[in-house]
Amino acid sequence: MLAWAPGSQDVRRAADELAARIPSVLTPLARLAFNYRWSWARGGDRLFASIDADRWHRCMHNPVRLLQEAPTLSLERAAADPLIRHHAYSLEECISVEQTMRTADGPITHLRPVAFFCAEYGIHRSLPIYAGGLGILAGDLLKGASDMGLPLVGVGLLYHEGYFRQRIDATGWQHEYWVETDPERLPAVLVTRDGDEPLTVTVHIRGRDVVVRIWRVDVGRVPLYLLDADFDANARVDRWITSRLYVTDRDTRLAQYALLGLGGVKALRALGIDPACLHLNEGHAAFAPLELAAEAVARGSALEEALAQARERTVFTTHTPVPAGNEGYTREELARVLSGLPGRLETDWENLLRLGRVRPADGNEPSAMTVLGLRLSRRANGVSRRHGEVAREMWTGVFGKTSSADVPIGHVTNGVHLSTWMAEPMRELLDHCLDTGWESRAHDPSTWDAIDAIPDAALWAVRSQLRARLVEVVRDRATVDRLARGESAAYVEMATRAFDPDRLTIGFARRLATYKRISLLLQELPRILRLLGGPQPVQILLSGKAHPADDAAKAVVQHLFEAKIAPHVGERVAYLHDYDMNLAGHLVAGCDVWLNLPRPPLEASGTSGMKAALNGGVHVSVLDGWWAEGYDGTNGFAVDGAVDTDTVAQDRRDATATLDILENQIGPRFYDRDADGLPRKWLTLVRASLKSAARHFTARRMVGDYVSTVYTGR
Repeated sequence: MLAWAPGSQDVRRAADELAARIPSVLTPLARLAFNYRWSWARGGDRLFASIDADRWHRCMHNPVRLLQEAPTLSLERAAADPLIRHHAYSLEECISVEQTMRTADGPITHLRPVAFFCAEYGIHRSLPIYAGGLGILAGDLLKGASDMGLPLVGVGLLYHEGYFRQRIDATGWQHEYWVETDPERLPAVLVTRDGDEPLTVTVHIRGRDVVVRIWRVDVGRVPLYLLDADFDANARVDRWITSRLYVTDRDTRLAQYALLGLGGVKALRALGIDPACLHLNEGHAAFAPLELAAEAVARGSALEEALAQARERTVFTTHTPVPAGNEGYTREELARVLSGLPGRLETDWENLLRLGRVRPADGNEPSAMTVLGLRLSRRANGVSRRHGEVAREMWTGVFGKTSSADVPIGHVTNGVHLSTWMAEPMRELLDHCLDTGWESRAHDPSTWDAIDAIPDAALWAVRSQLRARLVEVVRDRATVDRLARGESAAYVEMATRAFDPDRLTIGFARRLATYKRISLLLQELPRILRLLGGPQPVQILLSGKAHPADDAAKAVVQHLFEAKIAPHVGERVAYLHDYDMNLAGHLVAGCDVWLNLPRPPLEASGTSGMKAALNGGVHVSVLDGWWAEGYDGTNGFAVDGAVDTDTVAQDRRDATATLDILENQIGPRFYDRDADGLPRKWLTLVRASLKSAARHFTARRMVGDYVSTVYTGR
């Protein structure tokens, strides 16, 4: 248990209550279930699956639900199995020892931790409070902080319906639906005042006091506190604030941001946490420093002094150069949702609105969350070297500079959590080839020198195993998806026997937006068809969700579906519904090639390619986001990342370049086998890809950079 963190007694009590439902020898499972640390421990998933594999699948790998719902016979069988008992006790002991280890770095201590604010968190598929890359990055940062023992707490919202689920019909059009999640069946506990009454805070929103409960989710050594308004103390309209992630209604979305920012600081105070700094991960939480300022005003400080004090305790990460990701609100909208805020700051609306404008005196300019975050933080950063450059150009006016070189926005390039995204077979291979404890030294570049000595046969065996596993998943998912769409029997049958475990497999999966340019795959359809059915055949796996309001992105997917009757498409191309962390894990592990074709310079980072590389996948990407600094000429392939205002010509040129790479560089290397049946040239690429990603693009490196250059730097 995280004894230092508020709510630890509530977690212990919930684990004890769950333990009372199962055989006593399985008690360690109940304690493990309430900390997601099991999810990146060796064999953690297998341990819970061994209780009841079918139930484990049905409950979305949620260990609390599994132990609540597993039949008595399954629990008794597990209790009688000495291997399961030994595994459970051993895993609990390892995690318990880790929980007691503490580290501190300068001003960051367990008494004064970093408070990380984000609107979404991708911790695990069983906690559906994430939409895409922003949330997955936030989850990876929390896990990296846990691995390093960094004193950090997460602050977010508990969405009862989460992000939408996706169904695609036979025409390729996306339909959305939502599934309610019962928080009582999650690895989450309500924080109480005295073991009985829930701890609550109130936030004044839309002229009413909204009462907020606080749930705690343990992510290794990091507690994540989630605010929840959806209970009967509030009016129905206020309960809806924590219903869905990124609701389309602007007033409700603004209310979510108020709850996250203002309510998040109030929650920390109620929990007794005095953070050394607030880390605002994107503009959604930009009201948080205003809550700090309101506290200072209440103590007698003038507004400018209060804002300066808040600024000294706040750092800000911007994640997107896309306009839709930098929302602005009018005076009327802000006054409708946050009517009491000027009074608490002893000022008027005009002064507050100026903080969120690029041109403060322009009364017609909306007040933007990103601008507010930039103005109220002492340090700001983008999420890759190139994104830092783009951000400085975008926000030159905010800082009153004439040159972007003078804009105080740096960068911390994103990294991914190795133990979450590297598949078990690859981790086991590295156990044999690297020094003991290599995962804990992932941030040390020298750790990865021994990758060069991995035998080609062993590396190819793991890559083939991961591809075969993916093909099994795809055959099942594609069959179910086509049945659900009402496709013809012949088209369904193609999925059941298609997708060869020995064929070059290409993946393109991410949040769908038009700038991601999945449409480039149709620019030269005859060439794609020749690739599918040629002497060096490929198979292509596609997946991703478009925002419910983004009809243009939905239309792109529908256009893709128009090609499904073309030769070889039915048996060698699949669009997999309902992209989530679980499906992403299979895809980044099993695909040989990972495509990323954003329109530059709109890709801030693009971490899916890092995950694929950690599994030996080869990245083919536009030189944008992380790939602009990750590509070294040996570890993958690059498409020109220059900005071009003639987007039609750019699309045509980039589609041709991508297909040239697939036809002339990748196919020959993959299929050229020696007398031992090994693709030696391809494995040289695989090894370079894995080594470069592991050395430079893991969460440990990212968190270390935040500590040294953002949290404690000036």
